[in-house]
Amino acid sequence: MADQRVQTIVEGAREEIERATTRRDLDEVRVKYLGKRGTLTQLLRALPGLPAAERPIVGKEANAAKTGLEFELEAREAVLEGLERRARLAADRPDLSLPGRRILPGALHPLTQVHDEIVDVFTGMGFAVAEGPEVELDFYNFEALNIPKDHPARDMQDTFYVGGEVLLRTHTSPVQIRTMERQKPPVRIICPGRVYRRDADITHSPMFNQVEGLAVDRNISMGDLKGTLELFAREMFGPGSAIRFRPSFFPFTEPSAEVDVRCFLCRGEGCRVCKQSGWLEILGSGMVHPQVLKNVGYDPEEYTGWAFGMGVERVAMLKYGIDDIRLFFENDLRFLRQFA
Repeated sequence: MADQRVQTIVEGAREEIERATTRRDLDEVRVKYLGKRGTLTQLLRALPGLPAAERPIVGKEANAAKTGLEFELEAREAVLEGLERRARLAADRPDLSLPGRRILPGALHPLTQVHDEIVDVFTGMGFAVAEGPEVELDFYNFEALNIPKDHPARDMQDTFYVGGEVLLRTHTSPVQIRTMERQKPPVRIICPGRVYRRDADITHSPMFNQVEGLAVDRNISMGDLKGTLELFAREMFGPGSAIRFRPSFFPFTEPSAEVDVRCFLCRGEGCRVCKQSGWLEILGSGMVHPQVLKNVGYDPEEYTGWAFGMGVERVAMLKYGIDDIRLFFENDLRFLRQFA
């Protein structure tokens, strides 16, 4: 015959288990009946005080009740956990009527855009694209370009030396030398690529991009160079663009000239950007020095040529009115998205 005390405890516990709506409620039921001071626990502790004939019966029923209640508590906890999880998911469910987050499209970096634009202009004029190593030999970077070891122009380059005769190229002119070594005239190439110099401020970077051009053939003149660069300026900066040549010096060209483009902000009137001159320096150029032609096995009595070199960053800064070269390399999306 079932003990009335155990039966009363079990019935009360089952009712409360069924009424529990959260796992916290369930923990309170567990403590109330099975905790250290729980009703069923107290009954088990009181067994020694019962008559000897009742002890085995009450003890057996109380232990069975304890096992049964633990099972029912676990089952109810699993149910409540599932209900809580569904409620949580329902609360976190996205509102499908809200507009979605706009995925911003990718775009080419402004330097890549300007680089491609420069290359397109010259390939459209019949120039081929030539490339070469960025880790270069001293011979190709300097000596073959009429810059011997004791030449003061080396001080202008601020070179990164890897070791011995190996260095990071300071311009893409070595590509011109390597091309002329392999190819007989006529030669008509542009040489785009990264170059390196020990220089860093708002207008200079230790790594920057250059595009150089070279044309070698019979009867090549300074007039051909001027016509080519005038066409480039019109294509790059607009049909109203004008250029001017200023005498200069480069060891690998003779005569040499700096080339300026008319300031696109003030249209030549003079402003802060062009320092009131009306002109902006854009590139260096000149007729290929006869010694350079000799160094690659060309006869300077038979062939002449011209070359030019420009910084892609410099062209981009002029084209877009940017006054700090570091903006190109900081990866600030607010800056870059303006060119998307």
